[in-house]
Parts: sequence; structure tokens; C-alpha cells
Amino acid sequence: MNDKIPLQDVDQPDDAALHAEPEYYDLYEKREKIYTRKISGFFQKIRLFTGWPLLLGYFLLPWINWGDRPSVFFDLPNRQFHILELTFWPKDFILLAAVLIIAAFALFTITTWLGRVWCGYSCPQTVWTSVFMWVEQITEGSRNQRIKLDKAGFSANKMIRKAAKHGMWIGFALLTGLTFVGYFSPIRELFPNMLTFDLGPWEAFWIIFFAVATYGNAGWLREQVCMYMCPYARFQASMFDGDTLIVSYDPERGESRGARKKDIDYKAEGMGDCIDCQMCVQVCPVGIDIRDGLQYECINCALCVDACDEIMDKMEYPRGLIKYTTENRLHHKQEHSLLRPKLIGYGIALLLMIAAFIFAIFDRAALELDIIRDRSTLYRTTIDGLIENSYTLKILNKSPETQTYRVTVTGVEGLQLAGKTRLELASGNLAEVLLRAQIDPALLPNVNLPIEFVISTEGVNAQVSEESRFIGPRTR
Repeated sequence: MNDKIPLQDVDQPDDAALHAEPEYYDLYEKREKIYTRKISGFFQKIRLFTGWPLLLGYFLLPWINWGDRPSVFFDLPNRQFHILELTFWPKDFILLAAVLIIAAFALFTITTWLGRVWCGYSCPQTVWTSVFMWVEQITEGSRNQRIKLDKAGFSANKMIRKAAKHGMWIGFALLTGLTFVGYFSPIRELFPNMLTFDLGPWEAFWIIFFAVATYGNAGWLREQVCMYMCPYARFQASMFDGDTLIVSYDPERGESRGARKKDIDYKAEGMGDCIDCQMCVQVCPVGIDIRDGLQYECINCALCVDACDEIMDKMEYPRGLIKYTTENRLHHKQEHSLLRPKLIGYGIALLLMIAAFIFAIFDRAALELDIIRDRSTLYRTTIDGLIENSYTLKILNKSPETQTYRVTVTGVEGLQLAGKTRLELASGNLAEVLLRAQIDPALLPNVNLPIEFVISTEGVNAQVSEESRFIGPRTR
């Protein structure tokens, strides 16, 4: 009986490996154009309720009026940012930071739970690229027709089809740029001005800039944006775990793959369900083979799922060779479902931030007050012998209606205001009011006193206050 364990030195390469030619990879390899095949199915129908509403919302919102202005309008000259009935001001930019943080945590939460569904269904790059691919299909034909057209020599038919495609691409890109600028300049004036070439220099610049960006990203770069320009593709792995939903091929069921006749007993031949039809590769917008395993390029669009299910139906095999699943489910490991520390942590943080943001939105004061004390003169003595300090009050009406305000001062007994203490201010207007605070020197308890200006809104139980200082003379 041999009681020795046989050993093999795996550190030393074998003879064939020693003499094998090294493999070289070109870091600047030329992009190979991807010709996608048109496919329909359950998951592609879902896109009608994800990407398309966002696309239509983007184009329609500037045209829909909310009162006497567009429903979403960023009025830079007047420093007003209108979203439906809400108006934001430069000092509200902290809320923009909050929105970005909430969006980031929402992305982290969704990615940990459902993978890259945002990329596959709602990302603007995906939605706009889908529109450009649809234009390509109606002008140049099916996948095989497009391949044949590109390989063919110059002809009138090729020139007409290419011109039609690029003409529609440019038109859609210009409409995209025009709509974007329409969020900053009233689009009902912008559109006729563009048709009559009467645009301002900055309006023309930004329309052309975004048109060129759209034409390049959705028409030419396409998957390159997702693979190399978008950072999300690179750091998504930090959010994935074994229970994250992914699109995956089932190798246990699919291997070994190969073509076969429909009526043979392929199981007896040792073959799997995959017939190696390449449909999953031909429909993929990023040009990967999902059968090679989880890849960072995959955007979870499920085009390969619909394509494979269609083939399985034709072969009368069960669906689900390629499907939404998890790594744990694929390897028959125990799943933790939603009860995962990372997902729970993301979810709690997201809910708390959303609650705080909603509270901050509805708790915003409809009035903004800034006080500038005249520092050129500490104090002056009036002809009546009173001690006087001067202040400039900047009052901003952030409410949607015209308001009447009254100004008072507190903090020192006997302190009175001279000047215009009652004013009417239209919505969105800023008023600068010069006021003088006066007091009998005998009533001054100190030379440097804290005081508080109070702005009250007439007819509304609302007020805003801000502190300042009152300076008097030294008595000794």
C-alpha cells in the first residue's frame, strides 16, 4: 500500500508554456462597430414605462406653463429657479447638494438590490442611444442589411440611406440641445428665434454644444460612454454582493453548447440547452457575450434575456437559460434576500435623507432678510440729542404672492426706528431699505448692545428676525 501523497509542482510551468508565444493586447485597439439585432419581449416592453416617460418629460416640460412661466424654468438673470409651484434662490443651493447626495444614495441602494437597472432602463445615454439605433434601423434596415450596406462600395442607395440617418440624428440632437437651453430661456421664444436665426450668442453656443454632444455620444460613441467614460461602470463592484440581481447565463443548464436538430435527444448526447445561436451576443448593445460570466460592461438591459427566451420557445425548451438571478442563487447558495446589512444601511440612510429634505423644503422661510450695519460711522448724534446707528436691510420676498411687511426692532428698551418701516414687495423682488435706530443716551445700558430686527408679514402669521449690534458713546 502506497501511503505517500502524490505532489505536483504547480509553480514550475510545463514545457509547452515555456515555449508558447506571449499574448499581446493593444491598449488603443480600434473600436469594432456593434450591429445590434432588433428584438422584442417582456423586458423590452417595460422600457415603455421607464425610459420613454423620462424622454417625453424632458422634451415637454419647458412647453408646459405653470401660471405665467414654464413649469420648470431656471431664471439665471433674476436668480430664480422655478420647479412647478416651488421657487428656489441662490441661498437654497444647499438643497441642490442634498438632492445630489440623495440621488447618489438612491443609486447605491438600487444597485445593491437590483444591479444596474438604472443603466439598462432609464439612463439618458441608454434612452438616447435607443432612439438613435431605432433611426438606424428604419433608414438602413435590419442587422444583416446594415452589415451588408457598410461593406458595399459607394452607391446612390448607400448615400441616400446614410444621409437620411445622419440627417435624422442631427435633427434629434438639435432638438435635444434646444430643449436643454429651453430650461434657461423661455422655449416659446427660443424656438421661433432659432428658426429665424435670431438667437443670442450664448443661446446659439449651448444649443450647438449639446447637439454635438448628443450626436457624438448617442450616435458614435454609444457603448464607449458606458464602458470608458461613465465612472459608474468602474465602482459598481463595490456595491455588488452575492444577492445583487444580475443578468446571468446558467452554465449548468446550458453547457455544453452547440447546434442540434430539434427532434434529437440532445441530453443523451451530453449537450446543454444552449444551441450557440449567438442571438444573445447580436442583441447586446455593449457587444459582450453574457455566457462569459459577469462583466462590468453589462448594463442589465435584459435584451439577451428576451432574445434567449424567444429561442427557447422555438426549441420548446424551458425559458430562463439567461435570466435575472443572483450569484448565490446561481451557485445554489443560501440567499439573504433584503435582510442584508449593507442594503438595510443604505435604505435607512436614504429614507432619513428624503425625510429631512422634504422637511427642509416645506420649512423654508418665504422671506429672506440680510442686515448691513453702516461701519463707516459707529454712531452719530441727532439734533434732538439722540444716539443713532444706520442699517441697510435687504428684504427678499420668496413667496409666490405680493406681500406687505412691517419692520420692528427689539433688544433695548426705548430703541426706535426712523425711516420706512412698512413696505409692499412683489413676489421675487428684492428691496433695500435704509433705517436708522435711535435712542436717548440716558437709556443706553452699555456702549455695545445686541439688537434684533423683526420682519412681520401682514395678514400672515409669519416673521423673520436677524441680529445686529447697536453702538453708543462711552460715558467715561
